Amino acid sequence: MQKELQALRENLTRQHEQELARHAKIKDQENQRLKTALSAIRDGSGEKVRTALTLEAKEEARRFFDQERVKLLQEIAELKAAKKHTDEALSNMIQADKMKAGDLRVEHQQHQEQISKIKWDCERDIRRLVDEIKTKDRTIFALEKELESTAGFLQKLQLQKDALDEQLFLVKEAECGLGSPKREIPGRAGDGAEHCGSPDLRRNQRRIAELNSTIRKLEDRNSLLADERNELLKRVREAEKQCKPLLDKNKLMNKRNDDLTQTIQKLEEKLKSLAKENLEMKLKSLNDLDQAHDDQEIAFLKLQVLEQQNIIDELTRVKEKLLRKKRHKRSSRPIKRHIVVDTFFGYDEESMDSETSSVASFRMDRTPATPDEDLDEGLANEESELRFRQLTREYQALQRAYALLQEQKGGILDAEMEAKAHEQLQADVLRYKAKIEDLEKELTMKGQDSKWVEEKQLFLRRNQELLEKVEKVESENSRLQQELQDSKDQNELLEFRILELEERERKSPPFNHLRMHPFSEGVSALQIYCMKEGVKVQYEHLIKLLDILGDNGNLRNEEQVAIIQASTVLSLAEKWIQQIEGTEAALHQKMMDLEIEMEMFCKQKGYLEEELDYRKQALDQAYMQIQELEATLYNALQQDKVIKYGEPLNELQRDELRTAVEKLRRQMLRKSREYDCQILQERMELLHQASPLTLSLPLSLSLLLLLLHLSFFLQFLFLFLFFSLAFILWP
Repeated sequence: MQKELQALRENLTRQHEQELARHAKIKDQENQRLKTALSAIRDGSGEKVRTALTLEAKEEARRFFDQERVKLLQEIAELKAAKKHTDEALSNMIQADKMKAGDLRVEHQQHQEQISKIKWDCERDIRRLVDEIKTKDRTIFALEKELESTAGFLQKLQLQKDALDEQLFLVKEAECGLGSPKREIPGRAGDGAEHCGSPDLRRNQRRIAELNSTIRKLEDRNSLLADERNELLKRVREAEKQCKPLLDKNKLMNKRNDDLTQTIQKLEEKLKSLAKENLEMKLKSLNDLDQAHDDQEIAFLKLQVLEQQNIIDELTRVKEKLLRKKRHKRSSRPIKRHIVVDTFFGYDEESMDSETSSVASFRMDRTPATPDEDLDEGLANEESELRFRQLTREYQALQRAYALLQEQKGGILDAEMEAKAHEQLQADVLRYKAKIEDLEKELTMKGQDSKWVEEKQLFLRRNQELLEKVEKVESENSRLQQELQDSKDQNELLEFRILELEERERKSPPFNHLRMHPFSEGVSALQIYCMKEGVKVQYEHLIKLLDILGDNGNLRNEEQVAIIQASTVLSLAEKWIQQIEGTEAALHQKMMDLEIEMEMFCKQKGYLEEELDYRKQALDQAYMQIQELEATLYNALQQDKVIKYGEPLNELQRDELRTAVEKLRRQMLRKSREYDCQILQERMELLHQASPLTLSLPLSLSLLLLLLHLSFFLQFLFLFLFFSLAFILWP
């Protein structure tokens, strides 16, 4: 389009130059012909020559003006058709651009909605799967704990059973040892031996019966525990079966998430290509604005051509009227004119000079009421030449101003009206000459002067830079707003988590009294707990005493069994307390780590608050920069020197410019939203990574409370056993 306009401008300038050259040539020919006519009149050719010249000039002028009129009408029709064609093409292009931009906007919004919906569904499914996996992990952990506890209890029962089997074997051997001497030497023991052996036998029988009942109970308990173990194994297998589809589903969701990320990347690439295309279309729209400005200038020049054609037509009509009026006056007084020609040749010659000059220039500088005697006054040759020059200068001015005069005064002219019209025409001539000079200067500057083109390019470059600055500041503003919102959300989450941890810490027992004492060599954990309770006991000495009492044969069977059970319970309690101490130390270390992590969370909260304040300040500064850039852009658009070469923007162009700016702003906001969504996704991943630590805290607290209850129960059991042994050993 720009090339076509440039070619059209060059053609018009070339045609204008050709027309000027042709007019100059015609004027030279007319001047030569008029000079020859004047010389012929001076030589005395007479009235015939004068009439022939007038008729010839009239016919030639009519033919010339008809040709010019037809030619200009054809050019005007061609220019109108070209203008109409270009306007239609421009309107079609603008409409197509608007439709394409609307379709792209709708498609982009749909893609954004689909992406947000897919992201939301993925996050929801991921959260649900993570929650299910966590619940399954908890159930598996609980089942494993139950299985370990049952296995420990079974081991304990097995040890008790082994101890009872050993005791039963010892009792049977003792019975065998007691029975063999009676059979060998029956008379040596006598009745006293039978009397002494019968209570031992009864006691052994009772003990055997008790042991058998205990064995039956233990076997029943063992069978029940085996059934429970089988049930627990079944539950573990069922849990594994239930977790397997969840794991498969998790893999599928991971694959789907990867596909969605690839789709999002493709959509982002498509969005970048659309943004580039939008930028190219924006530059093309700026070029279209320049073309529209050139079209306006061409239309203005066409209007000037039409105005000049109208002025030429009106002047031809006025010239014909004046010539008819002059011929009518000459025909009314033929005698006097012949007398003047025959008698006063010199004066008649000068009058003919003036008349022929006025006819050649197509002007009348005398009123219709002026008599022929005024023309017959003596005029020198110099005055006639000056008058001829003056009339030729006024010809072009009257061509442009006669339309105004004709509209105001009509076709009939008198002396006063002609004088006033003459003055007005002179003023209009000066004004139109100034306008013509301005237009010629502007045409030369637009066609040849490179300075104007450089200034225009500089203005466009400056406008583009300002638009880029506005886009950068708005994108920075949107990014800061999103980061501010993310910081607020993260701050609220951390505050809520801190409050929850403080509440749990307030409800849970204090951990300050849990000081880990390393076990020194020769000092048992049970002895340390007894020392804490204020009971002075030596564990090794107590075990030795229990072993000695167990080997003592003077005690009853129940007492020996109680002593053996007390020693085994003490050894098991020793092992259990050691395990509890190790678990307690690990839990205490974990609690210390959690406290350190909570302090880190508090520090991070402070950092986030500082970052929030900084982002608020940066947001305010960005708003101020946007306002300054908008003011600078407005001043540049209002005060730039390039604007004076064209017309100011109308309301339609302002609306289009405003819509373009709004479109650009929406595009920048869209990009900033995409960037904010990416940042939010990264923050969500960080929170998901930190969630297992926060979830393990209440579980650790519950385990610690359970271990504390077990330690208190073991202390109570140890004291009970200690006092029972003291009661047994009391004399």
